[in-house]
Amino acid sequence: MKARSTPQAILPPALCPGDAIGYFSPSAPATHFAPKRYARARSYLEEKGFTLVSGSLSGQSDHYRSGSIQARADELNALIRDPDVRCIMSTIGGSNSNAILPYLDYDALIADPKILVGYSDVTAVLLGVYQKTGLVTFYGPALVASFGEFAPLVDQTFDYFSSLVMAKGAARHVCALPDAWTDEMIPWEEQTRAKALSPNPVEFLGDGGVSGRLIGGNLNTMWSIWGSEYMPEICEGDVLLIEDSLKSIATVERLFSFLKLSGVFDKVSAVLLGKHELFDDGGTGRAPIDVLQEVLNGQDLPIVNGFDCCHTHPMLTLPLGLRVSVDFDAQQVEVIEPWVC
Repeated sequence: MKARSTPQAILPPALCPGDAIGYFSPSAPATHFAPKRYARARSYLEEKGFTLVSGSLSGQSDHYRSGSIQARADELNALIRDPDVRCIMSTIGGSNSNAILPYLDYDALIADPKILVGYSDVTAVLLGVYQKTGLVTFYGPALVASFGEFAPLVDQTFDYFSSLVMAKGAARHVCALPDAWTDEMIPWEEQTRAKALSPNPVEFLGDGGVSGRLIGGNLNTMWSIWGSEYMPEICEGDVLLIEDSLKSIATVERLFSFLKLSGVFDKVSAVLLGKHELFDDGGTGRAPIDVLQEVLNGQDLPIVNGFDCCHTHPMLTLPLGLRVSVDFDAQQVEVIEPWVC
């Protein structure tokens, strides 16, 4: 990978009660194909006291995407340039968020930093913005995908989100892991009940503790910007967050091997391996952690397996670009420097 300097971190102002949250659709048109879930999500955040600012592509669809590349960039730029919008949240991921990166107004974000949050394919935007500006971005909930869920999961996801981005003046944040989780698949427009829960099996596979800059997100999306000017360089001692959804075991082996061949596992101090939503094990009975350990081939790399900052519910929120500590004895992940101002 071409060497790039590590950006100087810029912290966005904390989100306050009554603030405006703008939302955008950089890839899939969830506001079009899931109108019931979209309406439920809007109502949920409005009931929490926030003002919702609709992106220009809301309700629109161009087949697999919400609009043209330029239209999607324009939608996000309008929210970036709107001084009243204090948080910008994606509606969902998709497959094509990387296409808008050359057309974003990075200077406007430097001039008026604001919270930028999303996950999955929006990893491209989160990492691209961080690399280009230094703005700390947040791997966390998306409007339709996360806040259109039913209670109690939607409430837990909101609590994880708000306890981080509304914590003005805080300097440390312990990531409290949920007691239960789910990746049950119910068609969104047919869902009328809460999803079934299972006990949460997070594993801390290591001893002692490590700390380092948190970087990463959705691995399949990271691959889509790898080697470009929008992908932060993986540095010595970083803590790597990787997660994915709906992938086959063959694809997961390929992606993990890509990281090994790129020398990433020789640099990072630990891996936060998110739960893989509806993983296709190809009849092997193996889990992503089994694949990762085979690829590592005995390499001593501490791993948190099944971390809840991923596609499953409920979802934690984490700041990308800041230092976290991972205590394998206490089984705790903690943000250890301020993330909002």
